[in-house]
Amino acid sequence: MTEYPSAPGPRRDLAMHNDWWASGWEHVLPRQGFPLTMLIGTASQPGFTGSLDDLLQEIFEGHWDMIGGGLDSALSFSWPDEEWDYAEAPEGREASEASRWETFGAMLTAAGYPVPKTVRDLSELYLTWGLARREETPDGTRWSMPAALSLPGDLLPLNADLTKRLDWIRWTMRTGPLVNRLINHLVDGLGEPQEVLTSLDRLAAATSQDVDDVRLALAELVDSGDAQVQRGQEPADAERLQAHQRFRLVMNWDHLHETRMQLSIKGDEA
Repeated sequence: MTEYPSAPGPRRDLAMHNDWWASGWEHVLPRQGFPLTMLIGTASQPGFTGSLDDLLQEIFEGHWDMIGGGLDSALSFSWPDEEWDYAEAPEGREASEASRWETFGAMLTAAGYPVPKTVRDLSELYLTWGLARREETPDGTRWSMPAALSLPGDLLPLNADLTKRLDWIRWTMRTGPLVNRLINHLVDGLGEPQEVLTSLDRLAAATSQDVDDVRLALAELVDSGDAQVQRGQEPADAERLQAHQRFRLVMNWDHLHETRMQLSIKGDEA
C-alpha cells in the first residue's frame, strides 16, 4: 500500500493500493473507484475494524467530497463542479456521461453483474470481483485486499480500443522506469553519444539493473524510434541479444527529445 498525507483532521493516514494504476481500473470504473479503493485500502491497514461507514465517520466525520459525500452517493464519471473540456469531449458533460454509462452498463450486463448506482453498490462489486475481502471476526469486521488486483479484462468484456489502451498503460508503467535509467546513463554518464559500442551486461552494470530489464528498455527505445541496434552494419533484434554480445546503440536524440518526457533522476533515486 502507498500511504498518502492525511486529509484535514483525520485520525489515520489514507492508504492506496500500489496496483491500482497499473491495473487500469481507473479507466473503467466511475470516478469514485479511486477514492473507494483508497478507503478500502485504509480499512485494510492494521488496527482498524468496522464498516466503511465507520471509517468514513472516523476520518471525515461522515462526509467525503471525493466520493460525493457518503457511500450512498450516486456514481458518476466526471466531477460535477469541474470545468468541462470541450476540446477533449465536444459532446458536453451530459452526453459524455450518458455514453460512459451505456458502455459501462453494457460491459457489466454482458458479464452478468448488476450495474452499480451508488458507491456502496460499487463496494459490493469489489467484494464480488475479489478486489476486496470482508470478514466478520470476534473483534469486528476486518477488510483486506489482494496483493495484485484482478485486471478489468479478466472480469469484463472490454472493447478492442480499451483493451489496447490498458495494455499500453501497463507496458509503459513496466518499461518507463527502466527506459529512464538507461537514458539517464546515456545522458548523464556518457554525454548523449550519437552511438556507443556496448553490450547488455555492460549496460546492466552501469544502470544497476538486470540484463532482462535492460533488454526491455532497449527494445522500447527501438520500437519508439528513439534508437537503433546494429551488429556490424546490419540491424539487430534488441529482444534477441545475448547478455555478452557486443552491438552498436545508435541514438536518435532529436526524436527522443521531441516525443519522450524524460525525468532525469540521479544517484540512488534513479
